Amino acid sequence: MTMMEYIKQVNDVLLDFIWGRGMLIIFLSVGLLFTVRTGFFQFRKWRVWLGMTLGQLFRNRNVRRTDDAQSMSQFQAFCTALAATLGTGNITGVATALIAGGPGAIFWMWVSAVVGMMTMYAENVLGILYRYKNKSGKWVGGAMVYMERGLGCKWLAVLFAVFCIFASLGMGNMTQANAMAGGLKEAFYVPTFVTGFAAMVLVGMVLFGGVRRIATVTERLVPVISLFYIAGGVIVLAANASEIPKAFQLIFTEAFNIQSVGGGVLGYGMRQAMKTGISRGVFSNEAGLGSSVMAHAASDIDSAPVQGMWAIVEVFIDTIVFCTVTALVILTSGVYDQQGFLANIARGVENVDGTTLCGRAFATVIPGGDKFLALSMIFFAFATIVGWAYFGERTFAYLFGERSAIVYKVIYIVMLLPGCVIAPGLVWEIADTFNGFMAVPNLTALILLSGQVVRVTKEYLRN
Repeated sequence: MTMMEYIKQVNDVLLDFIWGRGMLIIFLSVGLLFTVRTGFFQFRKWRVWLGMTLGQLFRNRNVRRTDDAQSMSQFQAFCTALAATLGTGNITGVATALIAGGPGAIFWMWVSAVVGMMTMYAENVLGILYRYKNKSGKWVGGAMVYMERGLGCKWLAVLFAVFCIFASLGMGNMTQANAMAGGLKEAFYVPTFVTGFAAMVLVGMVLFGGVRRIATVTERLVPVISLFYIAGGVIVLAANASEIPKAFQLIFTEAFNIQSVGGGVLGYGMRQAMKTGISRGVFSNEAGLGSSVMAHAASDIDSAPVQGMWAIVEVFIDTIVFCTVTALVILTSGVYDQQGFLANIARGVENVDGTTLCGRAFATVIPGGDKFLALSMIFFAFATIVGWAYFGERTFAYLFGERSAIVYKVIYIVMLLPGCVIAPGLVWEIADTFNGFMAVPNLTALILLSGQVVRVTKEYLRN
């Protein structure tokens, strides 16, 4: 048995354990807990959270800019967090969900996002409540901080930080680099190792510029690439407008399909759709992982609930908007061969990868659509890599001190190269495993500290 085969075998065991039925129920249950205890805040108070976030962008200069050299503005913190989530999960991840779980997986992605809004809200409320400034005036915040200072549980905080570092190298780094390299190879015939070296140079230039450069890059990059991708998606959907109602019908009917691949009738089962949709949804918006707290905790804001509202917007844009656009583009373009994918799964034959499937979908309407997707992937993946670098750096500094941050940056940059060249299937599976392990201590802390979130939310709404 080769080393790669051994790693895959071990990872398969861990993956089945961490993303089993019980874990999926916990993800949904925590989101439902905060949804109910805050009075269905994401539904009943949608005007409040939209008005206090996106609604303030052009009315309040302080939302976009900060004079504190050690902090980010509200919008910069939001963009840094969104940069880390807007990536291959919204493109390759959605396509992968359709291939592995069927159209019904998209419905369960939506479910995970709707309840995940309140999970993300709770994470970032706690992040603001328990953050503190170190001797150099830099904010120290994150899920590990509210575990230590809120729960008084240092060992749980350390456990989370360790998992976060590995998740940053897997989900935030290698997975994104792999998808970026795959897109460039497919569309422009660029060798994967060339992409790897180029990524190392560019990411290094950003990371060694410090928090201010990271904030500046994400603030400028995220809005531009978001509009670029959405515009391309709208063009494809406009050309296939008559197919959109059929796509929605397929998503809803397949979400509760009792058929299964292993059964007498060839079809995706509800259990597979749920597992794939929820795991891909969490991969996309990261609600429950506690990762984005590092970015939001660096905001110069004083109000914990308002920063939590930025987190709600983050999930909404990431999954409800971007993932839906990607799914509809694939389902309406005619490239989605459900029976062919099912037959391959039943025979044990590897299906087309998600990046290629997305490229084919865009190419049905946009000339050189595969190149359009490749460009989108490059910028999304780059933004995600930068955002996750900040998350990993903060947890590394938490464990080993601020001076150790440079060690992490070097490791992170070096890992981009193997990320570009390793087989994509194994990269995604390893990333999923670390995601799950990172969520365990975070979800535990959220449940135990839920009273704090409910209290400050009610106080904010009363004032």
